[in-house]
Amino acid sequence: NGGRMAHGKVTITVDEYSSNPTQAFTHYNINQSRFQPPHVHMVDPIPYDTPKPAGHTRFVCVSDTHSRTDGIQMPYGDVLLHMGDFTELGLPSEVKKFNDWLGGLPYEFKVVIAGNHELTFDKDFMAELVKQDYYRFPSVSKLKPEDFDNVQSLLTNCVYLQDSDVTIKGFRIYGTPWSPWFNGWGFNLPRGQSLLDKWNLIPEGVDILMTHGPPLGFRDWVPKELQRVGCVELLNTVQKRVRPKLHAFGHIHEGYGIMTDGYTSFVNASTCTISYQPTNPPIVFDLPNPSSS
Repeated sequence: NGGRMAHGKVTITVDEYSSNPTQAFTHYNINQSRFQPPHVHMVDPIPYDTPKPAGHTRFVCVSDTHSRTDGIQMPYGDVLLHMGDFTELGLPSEVKKFNDWLGGLPYEFKVVIAGNHELTFDKDFMAELVKQDYYRFPSVSKLKPEDFDNVQSLLTNCVYLQDSDVTIKGFRIYGTPWSPWFNGWGFNLPRGQSLLDKWNLIPEGVDILMTHGPPLGFRDWVPKELQRVGCVELLNTVQKRVRPKLHAFGHIHEGYGIMTDGYTSFVNASTCTISYQPTNPPIVFDLPNPSSS
C-alpha cells in the first residue's frame, strides 16, 4: 500500500471515484482510514525567526498572490517557491509587475509555475478564446498574438517550470500548472485520464512537487460548497508513485496551511484569502540537504 514494487514501477490508474472527490474522500476515510491520525495530521508552520538547522535549505512558499504583492512581508529563506496565480488574467503588464517584484526579493533562487489565472500561458486556451465570438475575458481577447506568444520570456527573475523540472541545491523540483476543470479557466482539464496523463509525466526521484491545485484530502476543503475539490489521481500519484518530501500548491484559498501524511508534507501556500485579501503569511519550510552520494 503505497510501497514500491521490487521490480518495475507503480502504475497509477484512474480511480473509480475520480469524478466525485467528496465521495472519494468519504470512501477512503471509511474503508482505509486514509486521512486519519496518527499518520495524517495538521502541522503548525515554523516561526520566521526559527534558526535554520545546519545542513538544511529553507524554502519560502507562496501562491495565489493575484497581482497583490505590494504589502506582503517576505521572510528570510534560500529558495522561493510560487505555485501559480501570480496574476488576475495573465496580462503581460501583470506578468511584468510580478517579475519586477521577484527581482527585488533577496532569495538565491526563485521557482514559479502558472495557475488557472495565467490565461496567456496556456496556448490551447488562448487559441480557443480567440476563436469564440463572445468574449469572456475582454482584456485578454483584445491582446494580439505577438503580445502574449512569448509571455514566459517576461519572467526573467525566476526559473519557470511547466511540466518540467530543475535541480537546485541538490533538490529535484518539478512544476506543473494543471488543475481539475473549474469554470473553464487556463490549464483546466477534466478529472480522470486527462489529468492523470499530466501527472504521469512527473518523474520518480522528485524531492519537491509544485502543482497549482491540491491533491484530494489535503487542504482542499471548500466550506461554502461543503465539498472536497482535490484531485484523486494527483493524490495517488504523490502517495503511491512519486513520494516527494514536499508537495506545495495553492488554488483553493480557503485551504491555506500544512498537513503531513507521515512522509510527504503538503503545503497550501495560498497568499490570498477567499475574498482575495493577500493576508495569509508566506509559509517557511526547512528540508535537509540531499546527500551528495
